[in-house]
Amino acid sequence: MNKLKVGVVFGSRSTEHDVSIVTAIASIIKPLQLSGEYEPVPIYIDKSGRWYSDPKLKDISLYSSGQISDFLARQKPIQLSLGGGLKIIKPGLKPKAIKLDVVFPATHGTHGEDGELMGLFELADVPYVGCDMPSSVLAMDKALAKIVTSSQNIPTPEFVWFYAADFAADTQAVVKRVAKLHYPLFVKPVHLGSSIGITKVSQKKDLINAIEVAAHYDNKVIVEEAVANLIEVTVPIIGNDKPVAAYVEQPLLNGDDVFDFDTKYMRGGKGKGSKQTGAQGYSTIPANIDRDLYHRSEQLALDVYAELGCTGIARIDLLIDAKTKSVYFNEVNPLPGSLYAHNWRKAGKSGVQLVSELVELALARHEQNRHKTTVFDTNYLKQY
Repeated sequence: MNKLKVGVVFGSRSTEHDVSIVTAIASIIKPLQLSGEYEPVPIYIDKSGRWYSDPKLKDISLYSSGQISDFLARQKPIQLSLGGGLKIIKPGLKPKAIKLDVVFPATHGTHGEDGELMGLFELADVPYVGCDMPSSVLAMDKALAKIVTSSQNIPTPEFVWFYAADFAADTQAVVKRVAKLHYPLFVKPVHLGSSIGITKVSQKKDLINAIEVAAHYDNKVIVEEAVANLIEVTVPIIGNDKPVAAYVEQPLLNGDDVFDFDTKYMRGGKGKGSKQTGAQGYSTIPANIDRDLYHRSEQLALDVYAELGCTGIARIDLLIDAKTKSVYFNEVNPLPGSLYAHNWRKAGKSGVQLVSELVELALARHEQNRHKTTVFDTNYLKQY
């Protein structure tokens, strides 16, 4: 039996480019190979946006050694064919076309996870893993996600959002809008993940600088109130029509920490006062909260997943006030780093099972969508 060809797309013009490489190779390509059912086809997008495909791109040492630039200099970028499915075409004297049965995006952040790639896959009419284009757009826009979920009475901290261009044009007008919020505040780029560009602001004199940092990375900025007596939890979810949550997970940080890129990836998750006891060294699984809070957190995450139309996989981040026992929606990650495989593993789902289930969910959604009518015949053109 022929193995399904799964195109694993990673890299791209994103601040999370390097994290994407690790997710693709360690958490997707290797488990797909181990399953024995799939043939992963690595598709790497470099930082300038050129697409490449070669079996050697599955080797993490090519990137960690710094040899990737020299390797790509000897390669020719691939071309894409979008008619009747997705094909990658490797140039040469005899161009080679490879038709992909499924695409598995591993592109974190902008130019990928934000819905751009999903639109391409929809046009190509190829099954793809994870959230579809509309839900990816909503999930990656922190402001839109809060607006939509708030309209369905899902609680979230008070916030203000604005365009970076508006801040540049009239800084004081934006500062006046933010004045209705109570300090401390968090200032964030709207579209970025991995906690890049986030600043915690405790007093007004630091606000403008924090906004400038966020605006350096994004064209939209969100400012939101911090939750008092904070407990952060995160909930990985998988599924289409009947989503299922893994464990509610609790990052090990104290109230003064910001769970930023350095804390997540460069220091083994060792925030101030944390203990390396979690599956990735920075969390407790399951979260150390009482049963009622645990179940309410799980249900709120499932509600957010449903309201934003998520399918395939996503991770919902929540904030808890330990004193009032209030649970708030924070943000959504439509492509969790490393698929949050450590959490699913603890919940009883191996890496191989996880990627296999995600491929099956992609195929099921694509088959379901095939039965929808998107075109119809008319006599409209006959009048011209």
